[in-house]
Amino acid sequence: MACVWVLTPIAALSAPYAAYVIDARSGEVLYERNAKTRLHPASLTKMMTLYITFEAIKRGEISLDTVVTVSKNAAAQPPSKLGLKAGQKIKLRYLIRAAAVKSANDAASAIGDFLEGSEPAFANRMNRTAKALGMTQTAFKNANGLTRDGHLSTARDMTLLGRHLFYDHPDYYNLFSRRTADAGMAQVNNTNRRFLDAYKGADGIKTGYTNAAGFNLVASAERGNERIIATIFGERSTAMRNAKMAELLDLGFRKAPNNAATRKPNPPTYDATDEGELIASSTAGGIPERAGKTIRLSGVVQKSLRPLARPRKETPEPPTELLLAMKDDIKDALAEAQQSVVVEAAPAPEQKPEPPVVVAEATPAEAVSPILVPKARPDTPKMQPDSIILTSASTTATATPKIRMINLVPVPEEKLEVVTRLSTSGGRHWAISVGRYNSSYEAEKVLLKTALKELETLDGTLRKVVNTNRGYDARFLGMTEDGANMACRRLMARNVECSPIGPS
Repeated sequence: MACVWVLTPIAALSAPYAAYVIDARSGEVLYERNAKTRLHPASLTKMMTLYITFEAIKRGEISLDTVVTVSKNAAAQPPSKLGLKAGQKIKLRYLIRAAAVKSANDAASAIGDFLEGSEPAFANRMNRTAKALGMTQTAFKNANGLTRDGHLSTARDMTLLGRHLFYDHPDYYNLFSRRTADAGMAQVNNTNRRFLDAYKGADGIKTGYTNAAGFNLVASAERGNERIIATIFGERSTAMRNAKMAELLDLGFRKAPNNAATRKPNPPTYDATDEGELIASSTAGGIPERAGKTIRLSGVVQKSLRPLARPRKETPEPPTELLLAMKDDIKDALAEAQQSVVVEAAPAPEQKPEPPVVVAEATPAEAVSPILVPKARPDTPKMQPDSIILTSASTTATATPKIRMINLVPVPEEKLEVVTRLSTSGGRHWAISVGRYNSSYEAEKVLLKTALKELETLDGTLRKVVNTNRGYDARFLGMTEDGANMACRRLMARNVECSPIGPS
C-alpha cells in the first residue's frame, strides 16, 4: 500500500516571544524579555477566572457545593471542553477542577456566566480585579482565553497573577499540581502533567495555547526554601515551551538568594459603600480607584470546605472499555481502527517536530516593541493544539487540515508546497509496527493488547492494520519521531516486537 505524505500550506505564525522570571518570596525580577509586550494569553486567562471564583467562595457568594446551571454560551464553547450541555446542572467544585486541570473552555465560561450573568459582565469583573492586583497591561474579554480582539495580557502581568494565586489562595493552589481530577462527568488529565513530572519541584500553574498566542505557560517550582515563578509567551511547540521553561526556572534558582525574606503581595482591597455592597478598588500608589460595578453578596453561605490535597502522582488504571473491547468485540474495534478518524494527541515534552518537507523555520523576533499588539487569529473550534488529521482516499477531507495521508501516486516534485514554519501538529507523522500477522483479526488483537501494555506512550495514537503483500502489519499511527522511538524502546523491554516507521 503506497502512501504519500503531503504538507498542506499553513499560514506563517510567529507570535512574539516573551518571558518573565521572579523570586516568588520577594517578587524580585530575575529575568525578563518583552515582559510588557501585550500578547494573547490563551488559557492563562483561566487563572483569573479561578482567582475570582476563590475570592467569591471566601466572601460567601458561593460554595464548592453550589449547583451551577450551564448557560447556552458555555455549552457552545469549542474544545478543549468537558462536554457540558445547556441547562445541565453541575456542582461548582467540578467546574473548578475541569477549568484548572483540563483547561476546559466550557467549564470556565459556565463559572463566569453563573457568577455575573453574562460573558461581558464577568469580563468587567475580571478587569476590575486585574487592576486591583496591579495588572496594568491586561484586558479580558472572556473567561476562558479563546482569541478575541482586545483580549491581551503580558508576561509580567500573568506572573503577578500566578504569585497572587499562590499566596492569596493557598488552600486551592494544590489543584494546579493534580495530574488527574474527578470533574463529575469524567476523570480529567492535567494539560501540564508532563512538565510537572519532568521538572524537580514543579507544582503548577497553567498552560495556554491558541493559534494566535502560540504555546504559553506560567510555572512555579520550589526547591528547599526557594520558590521561582516564570512565564513564557509565544513558544512554537509544547516540547520547546517545556524545555525553555526548565531553563528559565534553573536560571531563577541560580540567581535567587538562599534566604530571601518573604514579602507576600497585598491582596486586592474592597471598600464597603452606603448600600452595603462591596466595590473592588486598587490601592496602587496609595490612591484608591473605584471599580465601577458592585458585587452583591448573598450572605447565605458562612463557610466552605476546601479541597483536600492529592498525591503528586497518580497511576491511571487501564480503561475498562478497552478491556471489554478486547475480550468481547474485537471485530468492532477492527472496524473502528480501519475508519478515518481525528486523533487528539496530548502535547508531549521532549518531542521536537521534524516535518518531512521544511524549507525554512521562522524564529522568534529578538526584540519586540512594547507597543506591538499581534493581530488576532481565529481559533479552530474542533482541534487540539497537537492534533493531526489522517484520512484515506475514500474519506472526504475535514476542514482546515494540517497534514493529510492520501493513497495516491507520488506527487510531482514541482507541485510540492513549500512551508515556512513548522506545523503546530508537533510533527506527528511517524508510526510504529508491532509485527506482521496472517490475518487482520490477529493483527488487531495484538494492537489492543499492546495498547494496554503501553498506555502512556500510545495514548491518542491510531491503531491501523495495513494489508501488505506479505501479511497484515499491526501499526500505531500519528506519532512524533521521538515518541515512536521511545514507544519501541519500552515495548521491546517488554519483549514486544516493535520497529519505528518514518514518513515516506
